[in-house]
Amino acid sequence: MRGRILIVDDDSAMCRMVETALQRRVFAATSSTSAEAALALLHGAEHDVVVTDLNMRGMGGIEFCGRVTAARPDVPVIVITAFGSLETAVQAIRAGAYDFLTKPVDVEALVLTLDRAVAYRSLRAEVRRLREQVDRVTAPGCMIGESAPMRQLFDVVARAAPSEASVLIVGETGTGKELVARALHDGSRRAKGPFVAVNCAALPEALVESELFGHVRGAFTDARSSRPGLFQQANGGTLFLDEVGELPPAMQPKLLRVLQEQRVRPVGSDVDVAVDIRLLAATHRDLETDAEEGRFRQDLFYRINVVQIIVPALRARGSDVLRLAQSFVTAAALRAGKKVAGISTAAAQKLLAYPWPGNVRELENTIERAVMLTDYEQLTVEDLPPKVQAHEPLHVIVAAGAPDEFVPLAEVERRYILSVLESAGGNRTTAARILGLDRKTLYRKLQQYGS
Repeated sequence: MRGRILIVDDDSAMCRMVETALQRRVFAATSSTSAEAALALLHGAEHDVVVTDLNMRGMGGIEFCGRVTAARPDVPVIVITAFGSLETAVQAIRAGAYDFLTKPVDVEALVLTLDRAVAYRSLRAEVRRLREQVDRVTAPGCMIGESAPMRQLFDVVARAAPSEASVLIVGETGTGKELVARALHDGSRRAKGPFVAVNCAALPEALVESELFGHVRGAFTDARSSRPGLFQQANGGTLFLDEVGELPPAMQPKLLRVLQEQRVRPVGSDVDVAVDIRLLAATHRDLETDAEEGRFRQDLFYRINVVQIIVPALRARGSDVLRLAQSFVTAAALRAGKKVAGISTAAAQKLLAYPWPGNVRELENTIERAVMLTDYEQLTVEDLPPKVQAHEPLHVIVAAGAPDEFVPLAEVERRYILSVLESAGGNRTTAARILGLDRKTLYRKLQQYGS
């Protein structure tokens, strides 16, 4: 069934004609020849869309449309009239009409409009449900998501958290890898201990060893006092090394030794200090490939990759985009002191269509900007950045209708493999898993493609 439609027209023949045509196209269609009776039907049964004539005896279509949208704002109303004009169209839209069509009714045009209206109602209901769901969330910064990839992630985190094993968290920039690390810490026996996070890419190479292992007074020119390193600060808890793939090569064997022996030697000291930490690491790079090709130590990779958790990209999480967006609206409105309660349906459609190359971080920044700029209680399309407003989904065409435009099967395979690799953010290990290939086979094919 494509939707439940209520047809309202004082011309019984027109009602029967439209009702029959829609039923043939798998709509559940019913009709009424009175606007007053139709209002009673709306209260007594569920309908997805109302289709009404404009000029009717008794209550007219404009008044009826206004009554429906006031009583049932979730039900779109399509107004049909034989007297099409700009003035009547404006009146219908002001009364809350979803769309406006003229007689004689083009059934295919009506069906297309009905499909859009049913989808519109469904999306509005989803936005409302997500808003209510987010309002019930009490833990700030918690991971939000109901998509299949996120349910799988939650399951792996729940099973890995109680362990003392090192975990490598893999995902594109902005996907929330630190949130996963914090969830692992909070679910572990070390939850009452410190959680110390450091971005390895942000550490100056000359200071990496001192930052991680600490130093004693006089170890170098500016070392006026002794200072414990991050390993000692995390003692009894968890140390999270974000972007671990950016560690300088000279530091990698030293880190491996500390992980194996659970002892650090501060810079300038002759004495080792025992530490008790659980290591969590994260990277946006294909660290396994880096290890195989000599850009990262293999023994260190195997030491930190005891358990690997893959954080999905936002574009792979479906309607989680709206769940996250609603939570960001609530938080941003509170910070800004504005009464912004949610997201309009049209804006939600744009958020779902955009691929979010910057992932959750980009979405959060987008919503923060929109809340700051909006003058309404709901974010509109105009509040979104131009690139989100203008985005149209792209489809890779591998074949066309004309025989001379078809391509060989090998070319179809090449395009598909490269498309999956691009969607995986260039991570060959992830792409191989998605494609069902072993990594060596994927590498060989990519070499053939010159990639």
